[in-house]
Amino acid sequence: MPDSAHLTQDAAHPFPPHVGERLARGLGQLGLNADLKAPLLAYVSLLTRWNKAYNLTAVRDPRDMVNVHLLDSLAALPHARGPRILDVGTGPGLPGIPLALARPEWQFVLLDSGIKKTRFLRQVVMELGLENVEVVHSRVENYRPEQGFDTVISRAFSATGTFTRVAGHLCGPGGQLLAMKGRDADNDPEGLPTGWSVVATHSLRVPGLSAVRHLVEIKKDS
Repeated sequence: MPDSAHLTQDAAHPFPPHVGERLARGLGQLGLNADLKAPLLAYVSLLTRWNKAYNLTAVRDPRDMVNVHLLDSLAALPHARGPRILDVGTGPGLPGIPLALARPEWQFVLLDSGIKKTRFLRQVVMELGLENVEVVHSRVENYRPEQGFDTVISRAFSATGTFTRVAGHLCGPGGQLLAMKGRDADNDPEGLPTGWSVVATHSLRVPGLSAVRHLVEIKKDS
């Protein structure tokens, strides 16, 4: 958890009480610590302000951001394995920022090819004091870290097969890919590259969202 001295809530965009209440209720339903509320709201405050100039997300109402972005991201937490996590195509930091706030003992890399998005993320890291987050501006195909990751996760890919083909090289030994999906799980094993298999498809119940979300877990064949 970041030091409270780093937490900033943009005074130009104060949230009505029900936004925080919605978030606190959702955190409780996910079994997460209520202390996450303050840094998550600080993140949403930054996202709301920057979104006006940079169009980082189509979701503009902070109330909707709580469910569609924050709680949706955190619903994947039980299936992530650390300590090294990569968020591919992170955009404005989803699911990476909420996950990094919830697991300060893990190390996160947030990868995106958009310069405006990575500029925003570096501001988030600085203002929230996130010492466990590194922001990388790169296309996933070109990213070649020295060490692989325990979990490579993404909300950015419509096709699980495409995600596996372009990001599979970033898994370390025994690592897993987690593809976050909507109503359609898109877990057709025929679409995966040779040597990879879907090992599980998890149904996620996100507080405040009626539609079931899915998380497709993919691993390299042993």
